[in-house]
Amino acid sequence: MKNRLSDTTYNLEERTAAFGEKIIKLCRSIPQDVITKPIINQLIRSGTSIGANYMEANAASSRKDFKNKIFICKKESQETQHWLRMMAQCVPGKKEEIRNLWKEVHELILIFGKIVSTLRN
Repeated sequence: MKNRLSDTTYNLEERTAAFGEKIIKLCRSIPQDVITKPIINQLIRSGTSIGANYMEANAASSRKDFKNKIFICKKESQETQHWLRMMAQCVPGKKEEIRNLWKEVHELILIFGKIVSTLRN
């Protein structure tokens, strides 16, 4: 039997997809109003695009294309981190869940940053 934790931890395609699913779950649980609605929209867009861009990176046609897609993954991760911070201000009751997502996306930023720096050298 496979160890699900290690599959998610070391398989970036699965990890980024699972992260996007958690973002969707969070956003569905937040009541929409004039303030939260645009933040939810931005959070969904950036949080789910990390995995989509990582899948594109894996299908890249060249090293340059791969590097570009990974850099986009890093940028989308950083944007997601920003929107999570804003959401924590909007919905104080969700701070613990948001903090856990913030930690996960921070790890993704570090991973994608390391990949980009390794490709540069």
